Amino acid sequence: MDKFNILSKNKIGRLPKTAGVYSFWDEKNLVYIGKAVNIKDRVKNHFNQPSYRDDLFVDKITKIGYFETGSEIEALILEANLIKKYQPRFNVIWRDDKNYFYVAIAKNNNEIPYVFITHQKNHQKTEYIGPFVEGAALKKTLRFLRKAFPYYTTKHHSKNKCTYCHLGLCPGPYEQLIAPRPDGLGAPSALGEYKKNIKKLILILKGKRNAVLNDLKKEMKCLSKESKFEEAGKIRDRILALQQVMSHAHVINSGTKMAENFSQEKFSATQIETQKVLQKITNTNENIKKIECYDISNIQGKQATGSMVVFIDGEPSKNLYRKFHIKIEGKPNDTAMIKEVLQRRLNHPEWKYPDLIIIDGGKGQLSAAISSFNFKNLNFKIPIVAIAKRNNELFIRGEKKPTLLKNLPREVFNLILQLRDEAHRFAITYHKKLRKNYLLK
Repeated sequence: MDKFNILSKNKIGRLPKTAGVYSFWDEKNLVYIGKAVNIKDRVKNHFNQPSYRDDLFVDKITKIGYFETGSEIEALILEANLIKKYQPRFNVIWRDDKNYFYVAIAKNNNEIPYVFITHQKNHQKTEYIGPFVEGAALKKTLRFLRKAFPYYTTKHHSKNKCTYCHLGLCPGPYEQLIAPRPDGLGAPSALGEYKKNIKKLILILKGKRNAVLNDLKKEMKCLSKESKFEEAGKIRDRILALQQVMSHAHVINSGTKMAENFSQEKFSATQIETQKVLQKITNTNENIKKIECYDISNIQGKQATGSMVVFIDGEPSKNLYRKFHIKIEGKPNDTAMIKEVLQRRLNHPEWKYPDLIIIDGGKGQLSAAISSFNFKNLNFKIPIVAIAKRNNELFIRGEKKPTLLKNLPREVFNLILQLRDEAHRFAITYHKKLRKNYLLK
């Protein structure tokens, strides 16, 4: 398992187009490990479309290694275990206490295990599995595995069944778990069975899927020999569920929709660097934590709507989103509509002003946004930028020439595009609702 298939750098064309884990080597050492849905395409991207991080090591690479896996989930798990074992230089450089992700297995006061995801390993009695690079993929993987091995995610459970109990993802109230068996044999076997399942979950996350499947098959055969067909059937269902989970596709982001898939995990991983870039392009020394993005949606000026989406620390805060039914009527006028939306937003200081405002548009929309502040006689300056769809040009308040988004670090590029896409989605959803209501009338 630990022996990579090795190719020289000039033989990238021989790499497989399957899910798996790849590694980069310089003359002597393994320097980087990554995972991919398609190993060949992902490795090519490092060389053909290098990020600012890739530039640190791609020119030093002489060999490429790879492992093929049966699924994306297996690639995710294998990557975590190989990074932990080999500690490649450029994986370690980008890692700090809040960078990578760990699956934590802790116990409550009743010694009942529960499972959660964390950035930090700070409790001696808690078992940590990882590090995992992709937080979103890890969450999806655990969600799938929970179907095969239901588990608790919190220290306490209510006395009534929760939503996850009804979905078969949670073992149920503690009283149910520790109750004596109805056949009168004494021991609280449900709790013992739950603990066994948690051990199997741990083994799977450590890359020992086959060992777990073999154990389950042995259990099923033993129960069948003892004529305990109902219990054997439950084990069979668990085996089928596990096999289905481990072959599940579309868990790991392929990189073709990085803007859509940008998440809190990636923002946290490079938050300091992202802050520096945002501060530089907006000419401010203040930390940029809260960002608001605005967009307009209408058809020839009819049922015009405006949207305000809010990200805090790189993560959508949907409870802070706001939608506006624009009052201007007549011909479509995006700049006037943006101005109206901003003025109405600024009437609500209780919403707490953002550290950065992004407008979907070009110079005209940027000027309209700035004039909104002048109209309200606000004597403070919030950094304002506008992102034009054509060429993805970023127009910045106080700068004469636009900045090309592609020239910014990938994390900032992704964050701004996701903000714009989310604002567009929210605006057009409300516009469609108003248009539907209008047609029904």
